[in-house]
Amino acid sequence: MADANQSVTPQRLPLGTPEKPRKAAAPRRRRLSLDEYTAGISAGDRTVLARAITLIESSRPADRELAEQILETCKEHRNDSIRVGITGPGGAGKSSLIETLGLYLTRERRQKVAVLAFDPSSQLSGGSILGDRTRMTSLAGEEMAFIRPSPSRGSFGGVGQRTREAVLLCEAAGYRNILVETVGAGQSETAVRETVDCMVLVALSNAGDELQGVKRGVMELTDLVVINKADGNNIDAAERARSVAQDALHFFPASPSGWTPRAITCSAKTGKGMDELWNAVLEFIDVARNNGWLMRARRRQRRFWMREMIEQELTRRFESHPLVRQQQAELERLVSEGKTTPFMAARSLLRTYFGPLAETASPRAQRPAGSKQNDG
Repeated sequence: MADANQSVTPQRLPLGTPEKPRKAAAPRRRRLSLDEYTAGISAGDRTVLARAITLIESSRPADRELAEQILETCKEHRNDSIRVGITGPGGAGKSSLIETLGLYLTRERRQKVAVLAFDPSSQLSGGSILGDRTRMTSLAGEEMAFIRPSPSRGSFGGVGQRTREAVLLCEAAGYRNILVETVGAGQSETAVRETVDCMVLVALSNAGDELQGVKRGVMELTDLVVINKADGNNIDAAERARSVAQDALHFFPASPSGWTPRAITCSAKTGKGMDELWNAVLEFIDVARNNGWLMRARRRQRRFWMREMIEQELTRRFESHPLVRQQQAELERLVSEGKTTPFMAARSLLRTYFGPLAETASPRAQRPAGSKQNDG
C-alpha cells in the first residue's frame, strides 16, 4: 500500500491526444433599455418583470439610475389593486396557504396574482434560502401567476428594502392581486403595514398558545386572523382556536380603517375556506375604500417610503465615505474592547462625515465634509 503522505504524480495524456474541449462560458444577457423594460412590463412579460425587480434590488449605481427611470415611467398604474400582507410564526403554513389562495384566484376567479416572498438573510453570509418558488410548484406553473422570492437582507419589518417598488412594478404588469409574505421572524411588522392594504395573520389550531407569543403590535395591525390546517381530525381544534382568536381581537382598539377584525378557519391542504378568506379581504377593501381610509393610507404609505428611501441613501453614502470607512474598523475595535463608548464612537464618525461644525451649525450648513457650497 502506498504511503499516505507520498505525493501522487498526475497522469499525463499521451502525445497527440486531443484535449477535451472546455465548456464555453454562458453568454451574458444583453442589458435591456428603458423602453424595452417599460414595454415588457406593460405587456405583462414575466421575464422582463423579474429582471426589473432584480434591477431595483441591485446596489450598483448604474442599475439604480435605470431602476429609478423605470419606476418613474410605471408609477402607480392602477387604483383597483389589492395588496395583502401575510405574516405569522414559522410553521403556520404561510407558503402553503399562499399557494392554495393563489390557485383559487387564478383558477376559480380567473384573476392574475403576484406573490412577493421574503426569506430571512443570514447575518453572516447575507444569503438566504429563497425556497418559496420551489415550494409553490403548482402556482409557479400558472400562466396568470408571478412568484418572486427575495432576501430580506437584514431589513426590519419582515420584508425587503425594495418591497414597495416591486409591488408597483407588479401592478404595472397587470397584477391586480399582490400577496406579500413576510419572513415571520417576530420582527416589527410596521414596514409590512406601510406596504399593504390588508394584513392577514396565519396561525394554527393551538392559536391560544401562539397568540400569547405574538407581539401586541402585530395583533393591533391585523385585519384577519386565519387558523390554518382546519382539516381531518383538526377541524374542532381549529374552530376552538378561531373562537379564542376572535375573543382576543376584541381587546384591541378599534381599527382606524373602520373594519372590525375577524378570525376564520381554512385549510391550505384541501382548499376549504379560500372563498371565505378572499371574500373577507374584498369586504375589508370595500369598507376601507368607501370611507376614504384606503386612499389616506396609501398617501401615508408614500410618505413613509419617501422617508425610508432618504434614510437608506444617507446610510449608503455614510458607509461608503472614504474617511468613515478608514476609521470605522478601528473605532469598532475600541468599542468592542471597552476602550470607548458606542456613543462617542458614533459621534466621532458622524463628525468625520458631516464636519467638525455639524453639531453647532444650522441644518442649512450641515453638509458632508468636503462638499462644495452652492447656495447661489
